[in-house]
Amino acid sequence: MMIESLLAQSLSEAVKNLYAQTMEPDQFQIQKTRPEFEGELTVVVFPLLKMSRKSPEKTAEELGNFLVNNRQELSNFNVVKGFLNLTIADNYWLSFFRQEHQNNRFGLKEIQEGAAPVVIEYSSPNTNKPLHLGHIRNNLLGWSTAEILKANGLPVAKVNLVNDRGIHICKSMLAWQKWGKSVTPDSLGQKGDKLVGDFYVLFDKEYKKEIDQLTQQGMDKDDAARQAPLMLEAQTMLKKWEAGDDDVRKLWSEMNQWVYDGFDATYERMGVDFDKMYYESETYLLGKELVQEGLEKGIFYKKENGSVWCDLTDEGLDEKLLLRADGTSVYMTQDLGTAHLRYDDYHPQELIYVVGNEQNYHFDVLKRILKKLGFDWAEKIYHLSYGMVELPHGKMKSREGTVVDADELMEEMAQTARKTSEELGKFDDFSAEESAELYNMIGLGALKYFILKVDPKKNMMFNPEESIDFNGNTGPFIQYTHARIRSVLRKAEENEIHFTENDPKIDSLEKKEKSLLQLLHEFPQVVELAGSQMSPAQIANYSFDLAKEYNQFYHDLQILKEPDVSKRNFRLQLSDFTARTLRSSMHLLGITLPERM
Repeated sequence: MMIESLLAQSLSEAVKNLYAQTMEPDQFQIQKTRPEFEGELTVVVFPLLKMSRKSPEKTAEELGNFLVNNRQELSNFNVVKGFLNLTIADNYWLSFFRQEHQNNRFGLKEIQEGAAPVVIEYSSPNTNKPLHLGHIRNNLLGWSTAEILKANGLPVAKVNLVNDRGIHICKSMLAWQKWGKSVTPDSLGQKGDKLVGDFYVLFDKEYKKEIDQLTQQGMDKDDAARQAPLMLEAQTMLKKWEAGDDDVRKLWSEMNQWVYDGFDATYERMGVDFDKMYYESETYLLGKELVQEGLEKGIFYKKENGSVWCDLTDEGLDEKLLLRADGTSVYMTQDLGTAHLRYDDYHPQELIYVVGNEQNYHFDVLKRILKKLGFDWAEKIYHLSYGMVELPHGKMKSREGTVVDADELMEEMAQTARKTSEELGKFDDFSAEESAELYNMIGLGALKYFILKVDPKKNMMFNPEESIDFNGNTGPFIQYTHARIRSVLRKAEENEIHFTENDPKIDSLEKKEKSLLQLLHEFPQVVELAGSQMSPAQIANYSFDLAKEYNQFYHDLQILKEPDVSKRNFRLQLSDFTARTLRSSMHLLGITLPERM
């Protein structure tokens, strides 16, 4: 049992003994002691004054005396106004250390057998362009959240919905038909997703030319956008696709496969994976069936032009389009079908969608429509909404070709790691192959950490060079700390110091030994908090604090040169425990820690 839980139980006993009152353990306010005061945990006394009928100082003193006299885990206390600061005895920290320091799964729970899974959808790319910086935040957040939920004992299914049909897909197809001259990824030596994305940009460029021509002829701009020949052709292609036209479907399959091959390469380098892939082309028909059922039951209604809508005005929202006048589906249509199919596949305890905050309204509407259709499990849907990734030069626009390409960014990060490392004179003794592997590891670690250390709900500014800093709150700083620990442990082995063989005879702790143990002790709680909040930022910032604390421990205390054998071996074991915990925490972010740097 964690010290906070033991303390809460003892406080409940204290209130009963001292004041003949009842207070449940979970009602006490217990927090970390501020660094300027002595102690590790602080009890807020003010809520207890009605029971004690005494001053805050007197109440805190009485509680402190009771706790120290009745709990061997506590060695001392001090009172600062209405706050009771408690010092935890060294024997508690040493007992924790002996119990956990060799536990490879410290802080991680075993998966609950037979429990319904949590389904988490992330990535959700369109097959008309390569993955970009926005997708990177989505993928990293989704994958990391899935791993954190698993670390909390939840069975998790990681799924991806590929938006592989629709007008945007037809735009790339039409541009390739008109101007592609039968080029393929193989003929150009280009990744397929990039090739298709280039044609999407080309469509937009030519489409704007047509709009300009029509407006110069006197047509209203909105009418010109609707009547431009390219847009009409793209809409015709979409109708043919939905009608199952052989030629359109053949081209669609071929170009989508180019994109899938490109996506797979990007996912592999990024280090994310999925348990199941869903495709909009396979789910939109189920969505259309659900819309038809809702129409027949009077849940939805049809306008004169044939379009189908759901009226949510009585719930403070607006009317939502579900089928266009020409019978083609919209995003909401396929999301209804996908949600239904996914529920049938998994019967999950929760359906999590990792999607940007610009879709908050969409998911509110999705849940309401599903409930109108009679699906109570709609309450299990949770939108893990996240902020946009911003850049110094403004927002990204796919159709204008101004996105930050994911592949190019990952390569740029590796090159930035190379440049920074060479300037610092690091890795001079590495082979070319070892250096390349390490630069990639550092570059990806920097990218993932920089993105995941920010609370998901917040917008963020991405700065590649700042993310590589070996001294700041960065992935490379934590990677370097791990490599430092491993270097210390290797030197111990080289000097035939067998520090793991015996339990060091230690009965008291130095200040930095104690503070490092305190942080290690917090890891299980941080994992729980990150799971409940679905926030990898909790793990990231904990990892930085732990790495920073270890470096202070390393600088303040001798390790290999410590003359007392028991102290030396204890510090080596404590170093090993820290390295193992850093590996566990950083794995939850998808970051690999090097053995040496």
